[in-house]
Amino acid sequence: MAALFEPFQIRGLSLKNRVCVSPMSQYAATDGYANDWHFAHLSRFALGGCGLVFTEATGVLAEGRRTHGDLGLWHDSHIAELQRITTFIKSQGSAVGVQLAHAGRKASERRPWHGETPVDAEDSQLRNENPWPAMGPTTQPYGDGWPSPKMMTESDIQTVIAAFGSAAKRADEAGFDMIEVYAAHGFLLHQFYSPLNNDRDDRWGGDFEGRTKLALDVASSIREHWPDDKPLSFRISATDWLDDGWTIEDSVRLARALKSRGVDIIDCSSGGLGGPYPAPRFPIGPAFQAELAAAVREGADMPTMAVGFIWQPEVANVVIESGQADLVALARELLSDPNWALHAASKLDVDTNFSMWAPAFGWWLNKRKRVLQKLGLGE
Repeated sequence: MAALFEPFQIRGLSLKNRVCVSPMSQYAATDGYANDWHFAHLSRFALGGCGLVFTEATGVLAEGRRTHGDLGLWHDSHIAELQRITTFIKSQGSAVGVQLAHAGRKASERRPWHGETPVDAEDSQLRNENPWPAMGPTTQPYGDGWPSPKMMTESDIQTVIAAFGSAAKRADEAGFDMIEVYAAHGFLLHQFYSPLNNDRDDRWGGDFEGRTKLALDVASSIREHWPDDKPLSFRISATDWLDDGWTIEDSVRLARALKSRGVDIIDCSSGGLGGPYPAPRFPIGPAFQAELAAAVREGADMPTMAVGFIWQPEVANVVIESGQADLVALARELLSDPNWALHAASKLDVDTNFSMWAPAFGWWLNKRKRVLQKLGLGE
């Protein structure tokens, strides 16, 4: 059995394989509510054989959304439509996770195809979508042309911590098997722990302990409302790739602290902080962030997930087989081929007769294969 298709146990959750669907924002929600687009988008990955399917970044507060189109879990009324999705995904043998998020100073942004710039009066006129004030650890804006966010008060911070806990309770009611906290790519928690963005002089800034306190308190808040048998993950930017920024050594230290707060796995991405810094340079290639996952896995003695430029089944299998990570996450490759996991099983000789496919698909495909072979037109 190829390592990529070995089962994986984490707390009370058993995954049938190591292939995960990375959160991919669809910008298709209205007021945070999931709809038929999200159902179709996420369900096809379960039909395609992935072991774990994550939703996109899902706002714990309305003002914590990145765009008007983001999913949300800040209200009980969001539960029903998400429950419809989780029920179907689990009926196909896949697990389903939700990525809880707060965008911080990146909030009130246009969708990518509208420019990925701050929402302004034009959006109000064209789409009836109004801007809202963003908050962050400091008043440093996300980038040139972005408004300065409000520097968060003690009350603001406590509201966010409580919101993650409340969203976790709703996630459980919605039927999710796993939570991932989006603490990477310039979202709020990353803004707090990176020394390039957080120079506060109170208990939420300054030294390592102060800058990471929000992430740790969010983990504790979630654990208070999230069942003990369900796993909790954090996606972090394992390095800023910038001088004087967050480092892989910092990530190992943070992972150890998160582990003590009930976090089970670290999803290791990198970069994306934003701010008035030169564009970071980093080595891009197949599974280029797997080394970061390996460093955290070894240094913190806890499972990790590797993500980024993983599209070849052989590469994904080596990441697992070599012990660099316990899970691999794919995103855009799955948009191109939602059946990637099933095709990977064939390429790795795990499934040679479509037995892993849903019978409604596999029976027909296996029949086609036999006919083509008989006619000398296929393998």
